[in-house]
Formats: sequence, structure tokens, C-alpha cells
Amino acid sequence: EVNEEYCKYLRGVVDKLLKSMSIGLGLEEDELKEVANEEEMHYLLKINYYPPCPCPDLVLGVPPHTDMSYLTILVPNDVQGLQASRNGRWYDVKYVPNALVIHVGDQMEILSNGKYKAVFHRTTVNKEKTRMSWPVFIEPKAEGEVGPHPKLVNQDNPPKYKTKKYKDYAYCKLNKIPQ
Repeated sequence: EVNEEYCKYLRGVVDKLLKSMSIGLGLEEDELKEVANEEEMHYLLKINYYPPCPCPDLVLGVPPHTDMSYLTILVPNDVQGLQASRNGRWYDVKYVPNALVIHVGDQMEILSNGKYKAVFHRTTVNKEKTRMSWPVFIEPKAEGEVGPHPKLVNQDNPPKYKTKKYKDYAYCKLNKIPQ
């Protein structure tokens, strides 16, 4: 019941994010929602548990990656561990009480034809404290096709990504097959 209630609120957050991101791309506010087929998006909740580790400098909680989703909405706890990369450097993502962390994922980078970049991130572990996070991955349905938005490509700005079914994209990424 709690997850269902949480999902209702997340749908409102996703709606607002997609509207703002559409406007940021110079599109009408509902265009990303329509092309991404918001009604058929999957909300995949994952709970990450990172117990204390006596040698945190020797391990990563999760190695560097980008998320396959359109967006990832993350609720962290107050134990530092999320890091994002920019220009080859790793930065701690600061914990802000009662705030959500939003990641742009691969599908949004594809949909925006590279204008929005997927967040390259990793997680670390803590020597003394347990770290937990609750990401929700907002994904297309498996059979859904994702490619650059037609209004964001033209002769001067050709498509940077192939249009393909999400399940095919996921298969290639998980098996480290070039896209």
C-alpha cells in the first residue's frame, strides 16, 4: 500500500519533470510525455542496501554506470555514498533532507538527441554506517521504441542515436554489445 501511494506521487513528479524538460528542449510541454508514452511507462523500484565495510577504499557499492531508464528518482538516506562524474572527476552528491535526487537516464539522452546527458554515477560504501537508497527507474515498456524526438533532428542536427525497442537496447547494454 505504501509503494502504491508513493507511486501516485511519483507520477506527478514525473509529469512535472517531463513538462519542464520538454520546454527546456524548445518543445511544447506535453511533447516528451506523448513521445515517451507516459501512460505505458514502467516504474521499477529497487532497494539498495550497503552494509558497513571495514575497507571502503577497496570496494565500490556499484561501479560507474548510467541508468538505462528515462529518469531515475532516488530517495537516499543521510549516509554519503552517491557520486557523479563531471569532466573525469568524481563529486559527492550531497544529501538534502526530504529531497529527491533525479538522474537523467540513457533513454532521455536518446530521446533528446544528446541535449540531455545521462548521469554517469557510482556508489561507495561507508566504514561505519549502513547506507540505503530507494531508486525508482522510469522506463519504457519492453516493446516500446525509443529514438531521437523527430522535432530535435534535422539536416543540421542529424540523429545521434538509432531508434530501437527498449528491450533490444537493454539487452545490448547489459551484455556490453555496442549500440
